[in-house]
Amino acid sequence: MKKLELIGSEEWCVFESLGIPAIKARVDSGAKTSSIQAANIKLFSRGAQEWVRFEVNPLQDNRSIALECEAKLVDRRTVRSSSGISEQRLVIKSPVTLGNKTFDIELTLANRDTMEFRMLLGREAISGKYMVNPAETFCQQRITEEEIAQKYASYFREKTGLKLALLASNPELYSNRRLIEAAEARGHEIVFLNVELAYMKLDAHSPEIRYRGGNILNEFDAIIPRIKPSVTFYGCALIRQFANLGVYCLNTAEAIAQSRDKLFASQLFSKNDIHIPITGFAKSPMDTKDLIRMVNGAPLIIKLLESTQGRGVVLAETNKAAESVINAFKSVQTNILVQEFIKEANGQDIRCFVVNGKVVASMQRQAEKGEFRANLHQGGKASTIKITGEERKLAIKAAKVLNLSVAGVDIIRSNKGPLLLEVNSSPGLEGIENATGKDIANTMIIAIEKKLRFGELV
Repeated sequence: MKKLELIGSEEWCVFESLGIPAIKARVDSGAKTSSIQAANIKLFSRGAQEWVRFEVNPLQDNRSIALECEAKLVDRRTVRSSSGISEQRLVIKSPVTLGNKTFDIELTLANRDTMEFRMLLGREAISGKYMVNPAETFCQQRITEEEIAQKYASYFREKTGLKLALLASNPELYSNRRLIEAAEARGHEIVFLNVELAYMKLDAHSPEIRYRGGNILNEFDAIIPRIKPSVTFYGCALIRQFANLGVYCLNTAEAIAQSRDKLFASQLFSKNDIHIPITGFAKSPMDTKDLIRMVNGAPLIIKLLESTQGRGVVLAETNKAAESVINAFKSVQTNILVQEFIKEANGQDIRCFVVNGKVVASMQRQAEKGEFRANLHQGGKASTIKITGEERKLAIKAAKVLNLSVAGVDIIRSNKGPLLLEVNSSPGLEGIENATGKDIANTMIIAIEKKLRFGELV
């Protein structure tokens, strides 16, 4: 009986014919088919045969290196994932070198951006050749970080900067101008994309995003989404499409959608033990009186679920007034939240700017005299403030619960301790940069570089 060589749970693979000097694979004998990460997949003809061209980012969490590969298409196959989802994938065949052996394997082209490994080596590829020892790694070949750096040095040097896109509505807004300036100052190419002028092609084999007159937008390294509330639905659809094409999005569509749904966000905060002002929600006007009692009575705050920048937020100073306003909103089928009023805050709140799990700046906002809303768009004044450790933890946790890489987290100080007011997925830069003197735009661009590991190789 032929003695099989041992293979670990992780191994380095080389695809010389595809131009991939090394790619780390997860060895999974439970999976039948092998797969490799592929983006920007294009089908084309070569003679009478069908071929496929695609890009591979061979190093995990480093999209700054993209290798263009092409191979003959050998099949289209329906593959079921471990979560039970079926999808049709293109299949290629390529020689792979594993240690001192080279042999042909079939690979499905898959979006593995959310997976830990850029490649999966299934049982069909290793059957009759290797025996898997899941307790070991790199039984066939170990490659150091220095060796990986050498193998990819030429690819890395060709890249002088990232190609970024700012997905928003108004290029003249302070925040958008600052982000463009900061990206260019760090040597990156950045373009402004109007959300409403982009459109998409949904297709399993060649998905696309196009812009004004047919320009194809499939070449970006990262997208900075700053979606205004009125285009949330369409903006999130575009962000999902960019993500499907392998483009890193600073905030995901899912995170933005969650933050815009104030009711859902409040439920997530309650579930994760994040303290917010007592909040009520009801559909029927029949229990308005009890709804008001539930949040400790007037004065109380009434918020439209779609409100932003302080708009759609009303202070009802008496129970009678609260009842009238609540029932008026319900009569026109408008969804609202009813929230207790924190009198001791005295018209002040704190905006914490969170980037990749860190509070990078914070400011205090003070409402105008006679106004309860501290938003700068409502005439509030900003000043620097030193936040407490408890407030810092609250801000970081709130952004994490919503999965936001960039967030403006609004906190109010109460007799019960800090309370979370809301989380903004497209926080403005003007107020906080002017109040703190910090270059937040630059911090956001650096966050993208770190996420894409720009300037690193592994």
